[in-house]
Amino acid sequence: MLWFKKKEKINKEAEVKPEAVSAPADAVSNASGDGVSDNNDAFGNVASDNAASDDGASGKAAHLAVGTTEASVDSATEGQDHNEKDTAGAGADVPVKTGFFAKLKQGLKRTRDNFVYNLDVVFKGAEEIDDAFYDDLEEILITGDIGVQTTEEILDRLKEQVSKRHIVRPDECRELLVSTIEELMHVSENEYIFEKETSVIFVIGVNGVGKTTSIGKLASQFKNDGKRVIIAAADTFRAAAGDQLKVWADRAGCELISGKEGADPSSVLFDAVAAAKARRADILLVDTAGRLNNKKNLMNELSKMNKIIDKNYPEAHRENFIVLDATTGQNALQQALAFNEVSDLTGIILTKMDGTAKGGIAVAIQSSLHVPVKYIGVGEKIEDLQKFDEKAYVKALFEREKEETENA
Repeated sequence: MLWFKKKEKINKEAEVKPEAVSAPADAVSNASGDGVSDNNDAFGNVASDNAASDDGASGKAAHLAVGTTEASVDSATEGQDHNEKDTAGAGADVPVKTGFFAKLKQGLKRTRDNFVYNLDVVFKGAEEIDDAFYDDLEEILITGDIGVQTTEEILDRLKEQVSKRHIVRPDECRELLVSTIEELMHVSENEYIFEKETSVIFVIGVNGVGKTTSIGKLASQFKNDGKRVIIAAADTFRAAAGDQLKVWADRAGCELISGKEGADPSSVLFDAVAAAKARRADILLVDTAGRLNNKKNLMNELSKMNKIIDKNYPEAHRENFIVLDATTGQNALQQALAFNEVSDLTGIILTKMDGTAKGGIAVAIQSSLHVPVKYIGVGEKIEDLQKFDEKAYVKALFEREKEETENA
């Protein structure tokens, strides 16, 4: 029996009107399994209906003067992380002072309404743990942007635990599934060793994902932690990228090293390394080009920049972060896979987790790449980018309020 038939059975037994408990229409979107949104190009560049592009946001930022107020900066950059008016109300009722976990939980509500809702239907509606039960779980996990490869790994682990613990009731598998996903998402404290050493962090990502604002937020947080931070505006091919970074650098109180538009990114990095060494900076944040249309050129560019670090800053610890937009689902995974071919990724920054129906993509990305999600973003404010906590993420993903479960 398919999971949606079990849902009808449960609804009938509960004598609840079907429309009161039916899952949202996009619960089975991308059922073909490719998970690629029609609103994104082949490399996952974000279309205008998902979020404003970096170029659009930077155009506003270019007109802001040094010393811009916090409210003005938020307005200039809100398009990169999340514009509340463009999210169909998801998360729009969250108060400004709401805690990070509360924002994450509110942001993942659409994911729970789709993906987690349907999982609960299977757990409560299945009569026994058999092949049909696992087939239903597989279908829901894949259509929930977990991905085929990760789904297979999760189910293999689940079956092993079911057999080992002699579990016979389907509803007892829910907590096993939750703990399995939590284990897959674990991030070791060693992944943040760069905070304790002199470090260079390359930040990569296509236009529109929130790369520039993520750099600004990281710089501000590092500065508040007592670090001396220098930012290198080495994405010299995107219009106004340097102007936008300057706004964030001024706001964070960090020095910005930049060059003319179209200048050689390596020359900017060379100057930034010299400045970092002279100022005894703790962290050098490098904004890099996000072009994927020509992987060979990008690979050559990154290789050249790495050689500069090897020769002039060999003592620095190295990190390569990629910024991904959670709302793009499987496209975000494809971006990460493509960039991983030209750069040795060490961490993922997952933005726009507030209001996405594809919150499960975090599991697919970390499991498929074996690269940890180190930061997640749930809004446009500096404090809305935080270190990834797998326990908080899984809790926010699976913990449903009473009103969410009473009709499930």
